[in-house]
Amino acid sequence: MKPYLSVVAPHTCEKVIERSRFIASCAHAEGEEQARAFVAGVRAAHSLATHNCFAFIADDAGNLQRFSDDGEPQGTAGMPMLEVIKSKKLVQTAVVVTRYFGGIKLGAGGLVRAYAGACADVLAGAQIREFRPCRALSLTVGYENFDALKKFLAQNRCEEGSTDYADKVTVHVFVSEGEAAAFAAALRDFMAGRVEVAAGESFLHPFLPGE
Repeated sequence: MKPYLSVVAPHTCEKVIERSRFIASCAHAEGEEQARAFVAGVRAAHSLATHNCFAFIADDAGNLQRFSDDGEPQGTAGMPMLEVIKSKKLVQTAVVVTRYFGGIKLGAGGLVRAYAGACADVLAGAQIREFRPCRALSLTVGYENFDALKKFLAQNRCEEGSTDYADKVTVHVFVSEGEAAAFAAALRDFMAGRVEVAAGESFLHPFLPGE
């Protein structure tokens, strides 16, 4: 499992260029079916628009690439958008730029700048995460040691999931795969052994870049 960057939530932004309205939308897309469903949804929402141009990279290796100029001059919309996605090293990411024509032609260069710029803007505002191998850990303590556990978690790199309250408290966390063993050892030392650590499955999980 190799780490990769991807948009994790839908995002939209809008700009007006020479009276044409450009609405850029992006979303996470795992596979071509999801990507095309997203594009279809934007088309349906903007069925009266002049153009709904799109680009997406729908796999985690960066090989499944598609784009469309949707009636704009060839090479002025979809490909520039795809290049923006690639320049940001994003995968499993789909972008649609909707244009409502305002009556002023932009020329080929102007169209490239408009579509690439709209794509860059929506990705700049999107939630981007680094998907990388992580390990699920279940941490169980008595209620008298719960505050100490919370203190450790606040001071160490992990992402907290759910918490179960029963006879004891179990906190489910996600830790980078390469740090899981050291994390568990440090926790046991910090808690002087008053914690049970159960390792769960390993999978790709979205972390903030650099987290």
